[in-house]
Amino acid sequence: MIVGAPRIGILGGTFDPIHCGHIDIASAAERALGLDRMVLIPSSTPPHRELPVASGYHRFAMAAIAIEGRTGWAVSDIELQSGATSYTATTLQKLIDDGSRPDDLYFVIGADAFAEIATWRDYPRILDRAHFVVVSRPGWPVQMLPERLPDLAARMHHAPVDTNGRVPMIILIDAPTADVSSTAIRRRRLAGESIAGMVAPRVQQHIEQHGLYSTKVIAFGATDTPQVPPAGRLHG
Repeated sequence: MIVGAPRIGILGGTFDPIHCGHIDIASAAERALGLDRMVLIPSSTPPHRELPVASGYHRFAMAAIAIEGRTGWAVSDIELQSGATSYTATTLQKLIDDGSRPDDLYFVIGADAFAEIATWRDYPRILDRAHFVVVSRPGWPVQMLPERLPDLAARMHHAPVDTNGRVPMIILIDAPTADVSSTAIRRRRLAGESIAGMVAPRVQQHIEQHGLYSTKVIAFGATDTPQVPPAGRLHG
C-alpha cells in the first residue's frame, strides 16, 4: 500500500430502495477497518436479480439522501452511466484501470450475498481486485462462512486485521445489522403498510412523495422517468 493512499470502502447494490441494513453494513466496515472513504454504487441492471422497480434516478437520489451528513461518504454513478449489466468484476477493474490499487479497495458485502460468490463473474480472480469485507446479516453470521466456502477459508481473517502491504484478503466482521430487505419494503408499500424504521426518515419521505413501490410495475423504471446524474460525478 502507498503511504497516505486512502482506504476506500465500496458498497454496491441495487438499492431498490436503500435501507438501514445497507447503512449498517457499510458503517460496520468503516469502524472496524478505519476506512477513509465509503462509496455507494447503485447498479444499473443486476445480473443475479430481477430488474429494479425504481429508476436509476430515484435509486441514486435515495442513496445520496441516506448518507447525508456522513463525512467521507459518497454515491457514484459509475454503473448507472454504463447502462449495461452491472458486474462487480468489471467495476473493480475499471477502478484499478483508473489508478486505484487493489490493496486500497475494500468491497463491502453482506454474508448472505458473499455465500454465493462462486456464481459471480470472473470468480475467483475477482477476489484479487479488492479486499472483500464480509459483514454478518441476520441468519448469516460470518462464522459460518469458512465451512460453507472451504476453498476460501485460508483467505479469511476476522477483523481487526492489519491490511498494510497485504495482498487482497477476505475480512470477516461480526456486527449487528438491521433485519430488513428491499423486497420486504416494496411488499409493505404495495400493501399500503408503513416502512418507518426500515429506511432513513428522509428516504421514506422521498419514497412517499414520489409514490415509489405503491403500484405494480411491468418494466424497469415504469413508475418514473429513467434519468441519471451527469457522467463522472461523485455525490454525497
